[in-house]
Amino acid sequence: MATGLPAGHPAIATPKVGVLLLNLGTPDGTDYWSVRRYLSEFLSDPRVIESPPWLWQPILQGVVLSTRPQKSGANYARIWDKDANESPLRVITRKQATKLQERLGKNIIVDFAMRYGNPSTKSGIEALQAAGCQKILLAPLYPQYSATTTATANDKAFDALKTLRWQPAVRTLPAYFDEPAYIEALAQSIADGVAALDFTPDVILTSYHGMPVQYFEAGDPYHCQCLKTTRLVREHLGWSEDKLKVTFQSRFGPTKWLEPYTDATLMALPAEGIKRVAVVAPAFSVDCIETLEEIAITGREQFEHAGGERYAYIPCLNDSELGMGMLESVIRKELAGWV
Repeated sequence: MATGLPAGHPAIATPKVGVLLLNLGTPDGTDYWSVRRYLSEFLSDPRVIESPPWLWQPILQGVVLSTRPQKSGANYARIWDKDANESPLRVITRKQATKLQERLGKNIIVDFAMRYGNPSTKSGIEALQAAGCQKILLAPLYPQYSATTTATANDKAFDALKTLRWQPAVRTLPAYFDEPAYIEALAQSIADGVAALDFTPDVILTSYHGMPVQYFEAGDPYHCQCLKTTRLVREHLGWSEDKLKVTFQSRFGPTKWLEPYTDATLMALPAEGIKRVAVVAPAFSVDCIETLEEIAITGREQFEHAGGERYAYIPCLNDSELGMGMLESVIRKELAGWV
């Protein structure tokens, strides 16, 4: 069949639209060197650690990476998907990409990539371009915007785009912390999760990943968006502020982080007479070490050690029907005009 191209011209794929799901990342294994490589990349990101490199790097490459990989590796081992030999975050994000592909149809190509680790953002963009995608929606899977998550995911993608002679047209998925589809899916998942328990929680904590207070003071909107997400879910469910509360987890280093802290709250609640608790993590689109180990396992241990009696972790939306319906909705909205 004639193509209209001169002899010897490289083949040009039929133009398509691509969607690249972007998540945080994961080590390739639980061993010391796999975790060290991952943590070195993650904690060297100036969006994550804003201290001057001349000050931070000697600390990171010295004491931090000499000790933290062993502890983190042990925590990863507690939640590692042994059948897939991968972390749950990568397993579930892959499933999201596969299910979104089925929902969007063959004229749109869906793939996934990680900000840190594998598969890399650069490889994801190159694969979509090789498949003929001249338009790509970059979709960071963070409901609430933060420079430490959404912005750095986009940064990495833009760095990769700089290397391409023929760049695709690009859009980025905005934070969807107050999108009706997200609020409805999150609220329903919480209601379903509570209904499935064999006890009635005295309180449900919405535990968001924390950040240093100085980032908030510098203008990061993350804190406000977290509070709005929980308020909208609370209103959707018709619950009181005493029933659905906000806390922040995963603090690192000596500086002050957003409060109230999840771990401190879990250890204080039993003394206040609150002995039955459920926790959900709305800032995470996919269950990962921060939810499956820090909240589901360590959080339970902290709460029960303090005198708590019943504890439950309600999973992220992941690749559930609720989650995939929400993801399809927000992504179709951003593809308008392209498809």
